[in-house]
Amino acid sequence: MREFRYHRAADMAGALALLETDPDARPLGGGTNLVDLMKTGVERPALLVDLRDLPLDRIETTTDGGLRIGATVTNSDLAAHPHVRRHFPALAQAVLAGASGQLRNMATVGGNLLQRTRCGYFTGAVAPCNKRAPGSGCAALTGEHRNHAVLGASPHCVAVHPSDMAVALAAFDAIVTYETVDGPGELPLAEFYRPVGNAPQLETALPQGALITGVRLPPAPIAAASRYRKVRERASYAFAIGSLAAALDVQEGVVREVRLAFGAVASRPWRARLAERALTGQPADAAAFAAAADAELAAARPLPHNGYKLPLMRNLVADVLTELAEEATR
Repeated sequence: MREFRYHRAADMAGALALLETDPDARPLGGGTNLVDLMKTGVERPALLVDLRDLPLDRIETTTDGGLRIGATVTNSDLAAHPHVRRHFPALAQAVLAGASGQLRNMATVGGNLLQRTRCGYFTGAVAPCNKRAPGSGCAALTGEHRNHAVLGASPHCVAVHPSDMAVALAAFDAIVTYETVDGPGELPLAEFYRPVGNAPQLETALPQGALITGVRLPPAPIAAASRYRKVRERASYAFAIGSLAAALDVQEGVVREVRLAFGAVASRPWRARLAERALTGQPADAAAFAAAADAELAAARPLPHNGYKLPLMRNLVADVLTELAEEATR
Protein backbone atom coordinates (compact mmCIF):
# COMPACT_ATOMS: atom_id res chain seq x y z
CA MET A 1 0.00 0.00 0.00
CA ARG A 2 1.27 3.44 -0.90
CA GLU A 3 1.93 5.75 2.02
CA PHE A 4 -0.74 8.43 2.32
CA ARG A 5 -1.68 11.45 4.37
CA TYR A 6 -4.92 11.62 6.33
CA HIS A 7 -7.05 14.67 7.09
CA ARG A 8 -10.34 14.73 8.99
CA ALA A 9 -12.34 17.56 7.46
CA ALA A 10 -14.07 19.92 9.88
CA ASP A 11 -16.22 21.65 7.26
CA MET A 12 -17.28 21.36 3.64
CA ALA A 13 -15.11 24.24 2.43
CA GLY A 14 -11.99 22.66 3.87
CA ALA A 15 -12.75 19.26 2.38
CA LEU A 16 -13.42 20.72 -1.05
CA ALA A 17 -10.25 22.81 -0.98
CA LEU A 18 -8.14 19.72 -0.35
CA LEU A 19 -9.82 17.68 -3.06
CA GLU A 20 -9.57 20.55 -5.53
CA THR A 21 -5.88 21.16 -5.04
CA ASP A 22 -4.67 17.55 -4.89
CA PRO A 23 -5.70 15.27 -7.80
CA ASP A 24 -4.45 12.28 -5.79
CA ALA A 25 -6.78 13.01 -2.87
CA ARG A 26 -9.82 10.82 -2.23
CA PRO A 27 -12.85 11.38 0.00
CA LEU A 28 -13.26 8.80 2.76
CA GLY A 29 -16.59 7.72 4.23
CA GLY A 30 -16.73 4.25 5.76
CA GLY A 31 -13.84 3.02 3.61
CA THR A 32 -15.39 -0.40 3.01
CA ASN A 33 -14.52 -0.34 -0.69
CA LEU A 34 -11.76 2.26 -0.97
CA VAL A 35 -9.52 0.74 1.70
CA ASP A 36 -9.82 -2.72 0.11
CA LEU A 37 -8.71 -1.28 -3.23
CA MET A 38 -5.83 0.52 -1.55
CA LYS A 39 -4.63 -2.77 -0.08
CA THR A 40 -4.47 -4.37 -3.53
CA GLY A 41 -2.84 -1.32 -5.12
CA VAL A 42 -5.76 -0.51 -7.45
CA GLU A 43 -6.35 2.78 -5.63
CA ARG A 44 -3.21 4.72 -4.63
CA PRO A 45 -4.34 8.01 -3.09
CA ALA A 46 -1.79 10.41 -1.65
CA LEU A 47 -4.36 11.90 0.72
CA LEU A 48 -7.55 10.66 2.35
CA VAL A 49 -10.06 13.33 3.35
CA ASP A 50 -12.33 11.91 6.05
CA LEU A 51 -15.87 13.31 5.74
CA ARG A 52 -17.49 11.77 8.80
CA ASP A 53 -17.52 14.98 10.85
CA LEU A 54 -19.48 16.87 8.18
CA PRO A 55 -23.21 17.44 8.87
CA LEU A 56 -24.35 14.96 6.21
CA ASP A 57 -25.67 12.17 8.41
CA ARG A 58 -29.38 12.99 8.48
CA ILE A 59 -32.47 11.46 6.86
CA GLU A 60 -35.25 14.02 6.48
CA THR A 61 -38.72 13.83 5.03
CA THR A 62 -39.84 16.64 2.76
CA THR A 63 -43.18 18.43 2.92
CA ASP A 64 -44.31 16.79 -0.33
CA GLY A 65 -43.63 13.26 0.92
CA GLY A 66 -40.16 12.85 -0.52
CA LEU A 67 -36.93 12.11 1.28
CA ARG A 68 -33.48 13.65 1.72
CA ILE A 69 -30.67 11.26 2.63
CA GLY A 70 -27.27 12.61 3.67
CA ALA A 71 -24.13 11.24 2.09
CA THR A 72 -22.62 9.99 5.37
CA VAL A 73 -25.77 8.22 6.55
CA THR A 74 -24.74 4.63 7.18
CA ASN A 75 -26.42 1.82 5.31
CA SER A 76 -27.68 0.40 8.61
CA ASP A 77 -29.37 3.67 9.56
CA LEU A 78 -30.91 3.99 6.11
CA ALA A 79 -32.39 0.49 6.16
CA ALA A 80 -33.78 0.97 9.68
CA HIS A 81 -35.40 4.37 9.12
CA PRO A 82 -39.20 4.16 9.64
CA HIS A 83 -40.07 6.37 6.65
CA VAL A 84 -37.83 4.35 4.34
CA ARG A 85 -39.28 1.05 5.54
CA ARG A 86 -42.87 2.27 5.18
CA HIS A 87 -42.76 4.37 2.03
CA PHE A 88 -39.74 2.96 0.14
CA PRO A 89 -39.54 -0.69 1.28
CA ALA A 90 -37.57 -1.80 -1.79
CA LEU A 91 -34.80 0.61 -0.77
CA ALA A 92 -34.61 -0.82 2.75
CA GLN A 93 -34.62 -4.36 1.35
CA ALA A 94 -31.86 -3.53 -1.15
CA VAL A 95 -29.61 -2.11 1.56
CA LEU A 96 -30.17 -5.13 3.80
CA ALA A 97 -29.39 -7.47 0.89
CA GLY A 98 -26.23 -5.59 0.00
CA ALA A 99 -23.77 -6.53 2.71
CA SER A 100 -23.18 -8.04 6.11
CA GLY A 101 -24.29 -6.18 9.23
CA GLN A 102 -20.72 -5.19 10.04
CA LEU A 103 -20.24 -3.61 6.62
CA ARG A 104 -23.61 -1.84 6.75
CA ASN A 105 -22.62 -0.26 10.05
CA MET A 106 -19.59 1.35 8.37
CA ALA A 107 -20.61 1.88 4.73
CA THR A 108 -22.16 5.22 3.78
CA VAL A 109 -24.71 6.24 1.17
CA GLY A 110 -22.22 8.36 -0.76
CA GLY A 111 -19.60 5.64 -0.72
CA ASN A 112 -22.13 3.06 -1.85
CA LEU A 113 -22.91 5.12 -4.94
CA LEU A 114 -19.21 5.47 -5.75
CA GLN A 115 -18.12 1.88 -5.12
CA ARG A 116 -16.10 0.28 -7.90
CA THR A 117 -16.85 -2.94 -9.74
CA ARG A 118 -15.95 -6.27 -8.16
CA CYS A 119 -14.73 -7.69 -11.48
CA GLY A 120 -11.73 -9.88 -10.63
CA TYR A 121 -9.69 -8.47 -13.49
CA PHE A 122 -10.16 -4.96 -12.09
CA THR A 123 -9.46 -5.80 -8.45
CA GLY A 124 -6.71 -8.30 -9.23
CA ALA A 125 -4.39 -5.61 -10.63
CA VAL A 126 -2.56 -8.17 -12.82
CA ALA A 127 -4.58 -8.95 -15.97
CA PRO A 128 -5.46 -6.31 -18.58
CA CYS A 129 -8.32 -4.01 -17.53
CA ASN A 130 -9.36 -0.83 -19.31
CA LYS A 131 -11.09 0.45 -16.20
CA ARG A 132 -7.91 0.16 -14.14
CA ALA A 133 -5.37 0.80 -16.91
CA PRO A 134 -7.00 2.51 -19.91
CA GLY A 135 -5.93 1.03 -23.22
CA SER A 136 -4.69 -2.27 -21.78
CA GLY A 137 -7.69 -4.31 -22.91
CA CYS A 138 -10.53 -6.22 -21.24
CA ALA A 139 -9.49 -9.68 -20.08
CA ALA A 140 -13.06 -10.62 -19.17
CA LEU A 141 -14.16 -10.72 -22.83
CA THR A 142 -12.35 -14.01 -23.36
CA GLY A 143 -11.83 -14.95 -19.73
CA GLU A 144 -14.10 -15.40 -16.71
CA HIS A 145 -17.28 -13.40 -17.35
CA ARG A 146 -20.09 -15.44 -15.83
CA ASN A 147 -21.23 -12.50 -13.70
CA HIS A 148 -20.60 -9.78 -16.26
CA ALA A 149 -22.83 -7.45 -18.25
CA VAL A 150 -25.45 -8.42 -20.80
CA LEU A 151 -26.85 -4.91 -21.33
CA GLY A 152 -25.10 -1.65 -22.23
CA ALA A 153 -21.58 -3.10 -22.32
CA SER A 154 -18.87 -2.35 -24.87
CA PRO A 155 -15.76 -4.08 -26.25
CA HIS A 156 -13.80 -1.98 -23.77
CA CYS A 157 -15.48 -3.22 -20.57
CA VAL A 158 -18.13 -5.75 -19.55
CA ALA A 159 -17.98 -5.28 -15.77
CA VAL A 160 -21.18 -4.76 -13.76
CA HIS A 161 -21.93 -2.19 -11.09
CA PRO A 162 -22.09 -3.91 -7.68
CA SER A 163 -24.49 -1.68 -5.72
CA ASP A 164 -27.87 -3.01 -4.57
CA MET A 165 -28.91 0.32 -3.08
CA ALA A 166 -28.36 2.18 -6.37
CA VAL A 167 -30.75 -0.19 -8.17
CA ALA A 168 -33.59 0.72 -5.82
CA LEU A 169 -32.73 4.41 -6.07
CA ALA A 170 -32.83 4.15 -9.86
CA ALA A 171 -36.38 2.77 -9.75
CA PHE A 172 -37.57 5.83 -7.80
CA ASP A 173 -35.89 8.58 -9.86
CA ALA A 174 -33.36 9.54 -7.20
CA ILE A 175 -31.34 12.72 -7.59
CA VAL A 176 -27.72 12.92 -6.40
CA THR A 177 -26.74 16.24 -4.84
CA TYR A 178 -23.14 17.43 -4.66
CA GLU A 179 -20.98 20.39 -3.75
CA THR A 180 -17.98 21.90 -5.53
CA VAL A 181 -15.79 24.91 -4.85
CA ASP A 182 -18.01 26.75 -7.35
CA GLY A 183 -21.23 25.86 -5.54
CA PRO A 184 -23.84 23.10 -5.33
CA GLY A 185 -25.19 20.95 -8.12
CA GLU A 186 -27.31 17.87 -8.71
CA LEU A 187 -27.60 14.98 -11.14
CA PRO A 188 -30.50 12.61 -11.70
CA LEU A 189 -29.27 9.11 -10.96
CA ALA A 190 -30.12 8.24 -14.56
CA GLU A 191 -27.35 10.66 -15.61
CA PHE A 192 -25.01 10.15 -12.66
CA TYR A 193 -23.42 6.97 -14.06
CA ARG A 194 -21.81 7.37 -17.46
CA PRO A 195 -22.39 4.80 -20.24
CA VAL A 196 -19.35 2.55 -20.42
CA GLY A 197 -18.50 3.49 -24.03
CA ASN A 198 -14.80 3.61 -24.89
CA ALA A 199 -13.72 5.19 -21.58
CA PRO A 200 -14.79 2.78 -18.80
CA GLN A 201 -12.43 4.44 -16.34
CA LEU A 202 -14.80 7.46 -16.29
CA GLU A 203 -17.63 6.07 -14.19
CA THR A 204 -19.68 9.07 -13.08
CA ALA A 205 -20.59 12.52 -14.35
CA LEU A 206 -19.49 14.23 -11.13
CA PRO A 207 -17.31 17.30 -11.74
CA GLN A 208 -13.66 17.02 -10.74
CA GLY A 209 -13.28 17.57 -7.00
CA ALA A 210 -17.00 17.33 -6.28
CA LEU A 211 -18.31 15.84 -3.05
CA ILE A 212 -21.61 13.99 -2.91
CA THR A 213 -23.73 15.62 -0.19
CA GLY A 214 -26.75 13.34 -0.40
CA VAL A 215 -29.59 11.80 -2.34
CA ARG A 216 -33.05 13.24 -2.84
CA LEU A 217 -36.03 11.00 -3.51
CA PRO A 218 -39.07 12.74 -5.00
CA PRO A 219 -42.49 11.70 -3.71
CA ALA A 220 -43.53 8.37 -5.22
CA PRO A 221 -46.74 6.89 -3.83
CA ILE A 222 -46.14 3.75 -5.91
CA ALA A 223 -42.96 3.07 -3.92
CA ALA A 224 -45.03 1.95 -0.91
CA ALA A 225 -45.90 -1.17 -2.94
CA SER A 226 -42.35 -2.08 -3.91
CA ARG A 227 -39.92 -4.94 -3.51
CA TYR A 228 -36.25 -5.69 -4.06
CA ARG A 229 -35.23 -9.22 -4.98
CA LYS A 230 -31.62 -10.31 -5.24
CA VAL A 231 -30.37 -13.53 -6.79
CA ARG A 232 -26.94 -14.68 -5.69
CA GLU A 233 -24.92 -17.85 -5.82
CA ARG A 234 -25.11 -18.45 -2.09
CA ALA A 235 -27.56 -17.38 0.58
CA SER A 236 -24.94 -15.61 2.69
CA TYR A 237 -23.45 -12.23 1.84
CA ALA A 238 -22.57 -12.21 -1.87
CA PHE A 239 -22.84 -9.90 -4.86
CA ALA A 240 -25.84 -10.32 -7.12
CA ILE A 241 -25.87 -12.29 -10.34
CA GLY A 242 -29.17 -10.55 -11.05
CA SER A 243 -31.47 -8.29 -9.07
CA LEU A 244 -34.68 -6.33 -9.45
CA ALA A 245 -36.28 -3.32 -7.81
CA ALA A 246 -39.97 -3.24 -8.68
CA ALA A 247 -43.09 -1.27 -7.77
CA LEU A 248 -46.56 -1.82 -9.12
CA ASP A 249 -49.90 0.02 -9.11
CA VAL A 250 -52.80 -2.14 -10.28
CA GLN A 251 -56.37 -0.92 -10.72
CA GLU A 252 -59.13 -3.41 -11.63
CA GLY A 253 -56.62 -5.91 -12.91
CA VAL A 254 -54.78 -3.45 -15.16
CA VAL A 255 -51.30 -2.00 -14.66
CA ARG A 256 -51.67 1.72 -14.05
CA GLU A 257 -48.02 2.38 -13.22
CA VAL A 258 -44.90 0.26 -12.82
CA ARG A 259 -41.27 0.89 -11.90
CA LEU A 260 -38.50 -1.56 -12.79
CA ALA A 261 -34.74 -1.38 -12.36
CA PHE A 262 -32.31 -4.25 -12.99
CA GLY A 263 -29.07 -4.88 -11.13
CA ALA A 264 -25.94 -6.93 -11.94
CA VAL A 265 -26.64 -6.87 -15.69
CA ALA A 266 -24.89 -3.63 -16.75
CA SER A 267 -22.15 -1.20 -15.79
CA ARG A 268 -24.77 0.89 -13.97
CA PRO A 269 -28.23 0.32 -12.50
CA TRP A 270 -30.45 -0.43 -15.49
CA ARG A 271 -33.82 1.35 -15.48
CA ALA A 272 -36.09 -0.90 -17.55
CA ARG A 273 -38.11 1.82 -19.27
CA LEU A 274 -39.02 -0.29 -22.31
CA ALA A 275 -40.56 -2.88 -20.00
CA GLU A 276 -42.38 -0.17 -18.05
CA ARG A 277 -43.91 1.25 -21.22
CA ALA A 278 -44.83 -2.21 -22.49
CA LEU A 279 -46.67 -3.01 -19.25
CA THR A 280 -48.58 0.21 -18.66
CA GLY A 281 -52.24 -0.34 -19.49
CA GLN A 282 -51.81 -4.11 -19.84
CA PRO A 283 -53.38 -6.90 -17.77
CA ALA A 284 -51.51 -7.51 -14.54
CA ASP A 285 -50.71 -11.14 -15.23
CA ALA A 286 -47.63 -13.32 -15.56
CA ALA A 287 -47.78 -13.43 -19.36
CA ALA A 288 -47.72 -9.64 -19.66
CA PHE A 289 -44.96 -9.39 -17.08
CA ALA A 290 -42.76 -11.90 -18.93
CA ALA A 291 -43.44 -10.22 -22.29
CA ALA A 292 -42.40 -6.87 -20.87
CA ALA A 293 -39.16 -8.36 -19.57
CA ASP A 294 -38.50 -9.86 -23.01
CA ALA A 295 -38.99 -6.42 -24.58
CA GLU A 296 -36.33 -4.96 -22.29
CA LEU A 297 -33.92 -7.85 -22.75
CA ALA A 298 -34.18 -7.85 -26.54
CA ALA A 299 -31.19 -5.52 -26.66
CA ALA A 300 -29.05 -7.85 -24.50
CA ARG A 301 -25.75 -9.07 -25.91
CA PRO A 302 -24.64 -11.90 -23.64
CA LEU A 303 -21.16 -13.38 -23.69
CA PRO A 304 -20.58 -17.14 -24.06
CA HIS A 305 -20.92 -17.86 -20.34
CA ASN A 306 -23.46 -15.35 -19.01
CA GLY A 307 -26.49 -15.93 -21.23
CA TYR A 308 -28.23 -17.50 -18.22
CA LYS A 309 -28.92 -13.96 -17.01
CA LEU A 310 -31.62 -13.45 -19.64
CA PRO A 311 -34.03 -16.18 -18.43
CA LEU A 312 -33.03 -15.34 -14.86
CA MET A 313 -34.14 -11.71 -15.24
CA ARG A 314 -37.26 -12.69 -17.20
CA ASN A 315 -38.34 -15.05 -14.42
CA LEU A 316 -37.41 -12.53 -11.75
CA VAL A 317 -39.60 -9.83 -13.31
CA ALA A 318 -42.53 -12.21 -13.72
CA ASP A 319 -42.28 -13.62 -10.19
CA VAL A 320 -41.86 -10.33 -8.33
CA LEU A 321 -44.56 -8.49 -10.27
CA THR A 322 -46.95 -11.41 -9.84
CA GLU A 323 -46.41 -11.26 -6.08
CA LEU A 324 -47.03 -7.51 -6.04
CA ALA A 325 -50.15 -7.87 -8.18
CA GLU A 326 -51.56 -10.53 -5.87
CA GLU A 327 -50.87 -8.37 -2.84
CA ALA A 328 -52.71 -5.46 -4.48
CA THR A 329 -55.92 -7.51 -4.61
CA ARG A 330 -55.90 -8.58 -0.96
